Amino acid sequence: MAEKKKAFGGYTISFKGCTDSVEKVFGPNPIAPSQMTKKLWEYVKSKGLSKK
Repeated sequence: MAEKKKAFGGYTISFKGCTDSVEKVFGPNPIAPSQMTKKLWEYVKSKGLSKK
């Protein structure tokens, strides 16, 4: 039988226990989706919320 392929990526992110607001993470002004992604990953990495 063929081997089962590993899932792409493999990261899990848990925001359990976080109390920061969306405005605190992204800022008060409108931003582009690409900037939103960058700021979200910056937040996740700085708080140590991701596990591989």
